[in-house]
Amino acid sequence: MMRDDTVRLPLAPAGDATERPISLAIVAMGGQGGGVLTGWVVKLAEDAGWVAQSTSVPGVAQRTGATIYYVEMMKAQNGRKPVLAQMPTPGDVDVVLASEFMEAGRSILRGIVTPDKTTLIASDHRSLAISEKSAPGLGIADSDAVTEAVGVVARQEIVFDMNALATENGSVISAAIFGALAGSGALPFPREAYHAVIGSGGKGAAASKRTFDAAFDRACAPAKPADAVVATPPPATLPRFEDRRMAALGQRIEALGLPVRVAEMALHGLAKVADFQDLAYGTEYLDRLEAIYRTDRALDGASQDYDLTFQAAKYLANAMTYDDIVRVADLKTRAARRQRIVDEIGAKPDQILHTTEYMHPRLEELAGILPVGLARWLKHRSGLYNWLDRRIDKGRRVRTYSAGWFILLYIVGGLRSWRRRSLRHATEMAHIAEWLQQALHAAQQDYELGVEIMKCRRLIKGYSDTHERSQSKFSKVVATIQQLQGRNDAAQWARRLRETAIREGEGGDLDGLIRTIRSFT
Repeated sequence: MMRDDTVRLPLAPAGDATERPISLAIVAMGGQGGGVLTGWVVKLAEDAGWVAQSTSVPGVAQRTGATIYYVEMMKAQNGRKPVLAQMPTPGDVDVVLASEFMEAGRSILRGIVTPDKTTLIASDHRSLAISEKSAPGLGIADSDAVTEAVGVVARQEIVFDMNALATENGSVISAAIFGALAGSGALPFPREAYHAVIGSGGKGAAASKRTFDAAFDRACAPAKPADAVVATPPPATLPRFEDRRMAALGQRIEALGLPVRVAEMALHGLAKVADFQDLAYGTEYLDRLEAIYRTDRALDGASQDYDLTFQAAKYLANAMTYDDIVRVADLKTRAARRQRIVDEIGAKPDQILHTTEYMHPRLEELAGILPVGLARWLKHRSGLYNWLDRRIDKGRRVRTYSAGWFILLYIVGGLRSWRRRSLRHATEMAHIAEWLQQALHAAQQDYELGVEIMKCRRLIKGYSDTHERSQSKFSKVVATIQQLQGRNDAAQWARRLRETAIREGEGGDLDGLIRTIRSFT
């Protein structure tokens, strides 16, 4: 995103003295090269004969901790070096560089971005905070508020996906931000001076220069005229499966004649379910979904854009791909997962990668993959069960890519053929059947209420203790919703119950809301 009315500030002559220091605040998360970028800015100033000073304050509240780096620079005058500050002062920062969009928003909240002074340079990609990832439902913060604020509080703004640009050019985001800084004209140094700084970096300098140049060109690109013609996007098309057998299953969805958004969600759900188990499991998913669609049509779901089927396509796929130890082991040993780690940390081909992960298995999870009869026999022997649990229920630090642990995890991940006969699978299938029956029964009298019950499945997530707690919360919410059936505002109360359950512990009081509902039902 780059605002069409962005004003390009004139570039000052290189090396000109200033009456006051130029100040820059760099906000970066761990692993994004904030320290490298700070070093580049300092070297840029010092190579031009300026005095530069940098400080940093690490943070630990978000992800791996967002660190604020602060740089002040000024040319010495009359042989005297300036005294420079160590921390940014609200209302007195010339340039703010943010490596992630929400960090740009936090910079605005801190008051260091001001409309009369500050050039804001930020990447608009998102790196989700722990609180966003761990929320029971959709906990991702809304970026729109930051987008709106950027256009008001900054003197000049340059905002685009610098992380993607860096990846395309084989480098890191710090090089892209450095290029955008050069293109902004906020500092009185020529492009060649920036190039010289990057060139002194040795290995990786070529990729950093490519990224720098691409970001520089993007920052200097002329603003798009307000009356520019916007190309009409091509008509939506459904994804296609390359595998012939999967394609045949996909044709079942297309043959139903669903709206595009519903068919697309169903195809994604089918792919997820088949990847979890096998094609036969994908067929089970489609059988359930077709039955729901037939009910939806009978309820005149077309007038609601078949929302009941749409929500079922999404949440049924999630329910059928529950987390068990087979799934966890399978995901941890996939080549794609290892490659993602390599990409995230920037590991080179000649470097050895080790990962150490904390695992805390319980006998409950291990018993869950046993055949139903054997698992129930074991659970009824409380003495034996407790004896085994005391020896299994321990935290372990596992080096996933060591030979021994990888082989063990790989074997466990290959036990999916056992899954259909397991106690855990039988338990999950019974829970799914009950949930769908509750949603469809409610939809017979109140279509919107049926949709809300279908959405309640988003409350269930996670593994082990987390899964048990979320399932308990789901049961509590659905049981309360059933007390609301017959009321004209039942769907509204159901929605409020679900959203309160999602926010519980962060401003949501589920038990208080349930007491309120019981008072009038």
